[in-house]
Order: sequence, then structure tokens, then C-alpha cells
Amino acid sequence: MKEIYSLKEAIQKIEHYCVYQERCHEEVVSKLWSMKLDPNEIDQAIVHLIEHNFLNEARFACSFARGKHRIKHWGKIRITNELKMRKINQTLINLALKEIEPEEYIATFEELSERNWSSIAEKNILKKRKKFCDYMLRRGFESNLIYDKVRELENGEINL
Repeated sequence: MKEIYSLKEAIQKIEHYCVYQERCHEEVVSKLWSMKLDPNEIDQAIVHLIEHNFLNEARFACSFARGKHRIKHWGKIRITNELKMRKINQTLINLALKEIEPEEYIATFEELSERNWSSIAEKNILKKRKKFCDYMLRRGFESNLIYDKVRELENGEINL
């Protein structure tokens, strides 16, 4: 692989990089640094990508939120934290979270929690509760949803 690129070659490569998958500014800047461009050339490349709609933070954030929720079944907290790690501003994060329909969000939460609860073989109810809550919190769901659900699931188990 070639080490040093001209600005024109770098722009051509980075366009393909952005077309392949939605990217955030941070990923693109990091890729441009790896191409050994100087800061001025990086700025020119970023401006070119934005002007030609290859790079769009709002589009990235919305696509990221939809995909992570539908495919990886992440909750809003995890999605928010991941977007913050990518230096996406709060306004765009809020916009992205609106992409997830409330009904779809609750349906995903219900399905994931029921499946996880039934998969935990732990007999000690306190340990089972902890494993369940830890798993759902790692997935990024809100604690009030999780604790309401754990009470519901425990009551269902006691009534059997």
C-alpha cells in the first residue's frame, strides 16, 4: 500500500471510504491522518466531503442509532454514549434517538428481557436478578424499565 497520497488521490480514496458506510467526522479525520496528509489538506478534504454530501453527521447519527437498535438491540443510553464517544453533539444525538419508534423500542426491550430472563439458569433469585439487571444495563436500557420488568418477571415466576 502506498504511504503518501496527493490531495486528489486522498480525496478519491476517502470518498470511497464514505460511500461504503456512513462515517462520522472523527473516523474520516483519523483515516486522513493515516494517509499522511497535513492539517491543511485534511481541512480541504473534509470541506470537499461535506460540500459533496459524502460526510453528514446528522445522517450518520440517525443511521447509527437505527442500526444499533435494530441489529444489536442496544438501548438509548448505550447509543447515546457511543455517539458521544464519536464526538457527536447532543442536538444530533437527540435527533438520532427520535429515529427509534417508541413501540419498536419497547417491543425490543420486552423480547430481549424475556429471552434473557429465561436463559439465566441461576436458582438463587438475587443472583438471577443481578445477572439480568447487569445484562440489560450493559445493553443500555433505562434502569426504571429494567427494575419494573424484573419485578414483573419475578412475580410471574413466583405465581407458577
